[in-house]
Amino acid sequence: MPLLTRLIGLACCLTLVSAQAAELTVATEGAYPPFSYFDANGELAGFDVDIAQALCETMQTNCEIKAVPWVELLDRMEAGELDMIVASMAKTRERSERVDFTRHYYRSHSIFAGDPKRFSKTTPEALTGTRLATGRNTIQSTFLEQQYTQSEIVLTSDQTEALELLKEDKVDLVLSDTINLLDFLQTPEGARFDFVGGPLSAKALKSEAHIAVPKGRDALREKVNSALEQIRLDGSYDRINRKYFPFSIY
Repeated sequence: MPLLTRLIGLACCLTLVSAQAAELTVATEGAYPPFSYFDANGELAGFDVDIAQALCETMQTNCEIKAVPWVELLDRMEAGELDMIVASMAKTRERSERVDFTRHYYRSHSIFAGDPKRFSKTTPEALTGTRLATGRNTIQSTFLEQQYTQSEIVLTSDQTEALELLKEDKVDLVLSDTINLLDFLQTPEGARFDFVGGPLSAKALKSEAHIAVPKGRDALREKVNSALEQIRLDGSYDRINRKYFPFSIY
């Protein structure tokens, strides 16, 4: 009987360890509405958050979803602190050297926002001498630094900070994702601004958002890919899409 008791106890312990090992730490940015932000109750919300939750439910995995500053995401994944990043991250050559990516889960384009009475053209020549802001370590920041060499480039910790500078008239234009900017323009604070010019046609800015996983975690990457396909087939993705956008972003 004592032996049986010990075996039962060992089985319980193994079950507990197995459950703990199955838990994933999922990071999003928390400062990129409507994709990730803190709502009026201080809760993490947004399209990326809902997608992360749907994927974890489909994978039948307990996940901790947390906000991590954009500039820390890759470093913390490489340090072994994160299992997934669901933060509207574009797949680039530099990032692919540090992490692995799943299939895309939405598409986007970039555009300037500011006072349309002051600006109409957004070529580098037309914006000579202007102050252009965007988030640091983004495809937009790389593009501005390479193409808009005659403008003052202001890099911020995230796009929310860039938009704050625009509201305070400390910069002239912000370059960001069209959907992120649409959310801002619909707020009372953003009502005096608008899109300036059309979506930029540069190939470097035509991005697809992917989920990042640690290098070499192929089984996890394929599991997430399968879950992405499943939420597309069962309607979960479309329900989340409609919650935030009146059009498909897939």
